[in-house]
Amino acid sequence: MAADFDAAEVDPVARVLPLLPVPHLDREFDYLIPRDLDADARPGVRVRVRFAGRLVDGFLLARAATSDHTGKLGRLDRVVSSEQVLTPEIAALAEEVATRYAGTRADVLRLAVPPRHARVEAEASRPPEPPPVPEIDPAAWGRYRHGENFLEALGGGRAPRASWQALPGEDWPRRLAELAALTLASGKAAVLVVPDQRDLDRLVKACADVAGADHVVGLAAGLGPAERYRRWLAALRGSARIVVGTRAAVFAPTPDLGLLVVWDDGDDLHCEPRSPYPHAREVAALRAHAVGAAIVIAGHARTAETQALVEAGWAHDLVAPRDVVRACAPKVTALADSDHALARDPAARAARLPAIAFAAARSALAVDRPVLVQVPRRGYVPALACGKCRAPARCRHCNGPLALPTAAGPDGAAIPACRWCGVADARHRCHACGARSLRAVVVGAARTAEELGRAFPGVPVVTSGGNDVKHTVPGSASLVVSTVGAEPVAEGGYGAALLLDGWALLGRADLRATEETMRRWLTASALVRSFADGGQVVVVADSGIPTVQALVRWDPVGHAQSEVSERAEVGFPPAVHMAAIDGSSAAVAELLEATHLPEGAEVLGPVPLPPGQRLPFGSEGPEPEDVHRMIVRVARERGRALGRALRDAQATRTARRADGPLRVQVDPPRIG
Repeated sequence: MAADFDAAEVDPVARVLPLLPVPHLDREFDYLIPRDLDADARPGVRVRVRFAGRLVDGFLLARAATSDHTGKLGRLDRVVSSEQVLTPEIAALAEEVATRYAGTRADVLRLAVPPRHARVEAEASRPPEPPPVPEIDPAAWGRYRHGENFLEALGGGRAPRASWQALPGEDWPRRLAELAALTLASGKAAVLVVPDQRDLDRLVKACADVAGADHVVGLAAGLGPAERYRRWLAALRGSARIVVGTRAAVFAPTPDLGLLVVWDDGDDLHCEPRSPYPHAREVAALRAHAVGAAIVIAGHARTAETQALVEAGWAHDLVAPRDVVRACAPKVTALADSDHALARDPAARAARLPAIAFAAARSALAVDRPVLVQVPRRGYVPALACGKCRAPARCRHCNGPLALPTAAGPDGAAIPACRWCGVADARHRCHACGARSLRAVVVGAARTAEELGRAFPGVPVVTSGGNDVKHTVPGSASLVVSTVGAEPVAEGGYGAALLLDGWALLGRADLRATEETMRRWLTASALVRSFADGGQVVVVADSGIPTVQALVRWDPVGHAQSEVSERAEVGFPPAVHMAAIDGSSAAVAELLEATHLPEGAEVLGPVPLPPGQRLPFGSEGPEPEDVHRMIVRVARERGRALGRALRDAQATRTARRADGPLRVQVDPPRIG
């Protein structure tokens, strides 16, 4: 432990976590603190240390009087900044998340702590303002069972945990802002996580209106490095006690955390696409449990994972009685999109809408209200099939799907092109029957807007989707054609909503297809006025499908209960914890050999993974030619043990300098 320089007199040993990409180096290393760095070398600061002959970044986690290392210790090269950016709470959370998702702390901290911006860090922070008296609407919360009791517990500094099902037409940003303001008034901080920028803007505005703009910051990747770091520091230093942000904001280092909120947890934007692929809902649950904070998982729909928390007693229902739901919900009608039904109404046939949907749109427009038309895909005609035998139209060069990217040209002919390779095929012939005719399988947003414009002459048509997403639309008569997830908010609510091509959402080969479809439909339908105010929703899907029936009844809780029950029968999350391991057959076999699986673990595979189901390996290495997938699943109570076993196995594998990229995802969001 001797050194050839003057070390600090008190606690001269620094426990440093180098930010290294390999799992077997995910541990602390001891360094001596020089006397000239003694004042700045505090737990939580960024440091630079020499490791294997090169300088690397790291975090100083703790100081100690002695080291267990018997050899000579290296010196701390420098303290990058005296700002203690890694709080003990976030350091402990990073360890829990890394274990839960079989990752490394370096990867988690990359998500939790943004890059330093020296000029911003040197700026003086304003002192926190005294919190205002919160303006709560007791009547709004009184519509939910135990809603007033929940407010009382939150205002009293306790830590209630709830799954909140927002009513259709609910001003959910205002309700969540009230919870945050109530937490602020109790002397604690609140972190609210939303899936995208549109929701973030609405929630920030609501929180500023209720709690005051000085107490609120919005965190998102699109802010730019300087502004994002400035707002993150405001949360760290306590000058802003309400943090609203997208998925990474769940790690916001607010002191005295009292409330965590995750809105619309079924949105896949809550799942981090980089290793170790944590989900904001799970991180929020881990953090709330560790610090004893309240948590609200909220939305119009409910995921099976949230329902499992309720059934386990970890969280409680915050739902409205059935009579209140019926009074707030629009009328929902389901019908099949059949050629026979369209043939009976020429105007409906021109718009590719069944007669009932056409009538609902017409009645809403007649009273000067907008109509929302939800389509599952953007583009013109994104999928084609043989006009004779209905076989999917495939490209003769790469076997990819053919589509019509635009409308017909000046000569009246639109040429189909491959969506994969882009090669046009003007002389397509069906591979099954040899016919040359083609028909649309799915009509895209552009084609739908064009047809509606012809069916309703003189009515403005607005499109939202892709790179042109509208946030709001006026409350006057118009047709708003939107892809799923891009529905704008209408002033005063929509008069009607038409949910087209339901089979395209329900028919996806994905475990979560029905859950995702229910979420998309409920999110769009919640923008419609109540039935008492003339609101109607027409979903073009078979009324015998359980998901459609749940939408008609407006029963997200019952649908989630069915999802949990069905997944338990086949052994899928959330009834179990599951890890999907992708890589070459050799790499998967190496990992399995190095893994000490928990008792009762079941190994499925490995099996070859088709190209259409592969994810890019990105920074984890070039994609191998033979990608295989192995599934490991364990009982729910052994999920942490599975994550730790896989984490240790990856460390063993990299220590042996094994070749080939490998991806480990615990409870992946997509299981096809």
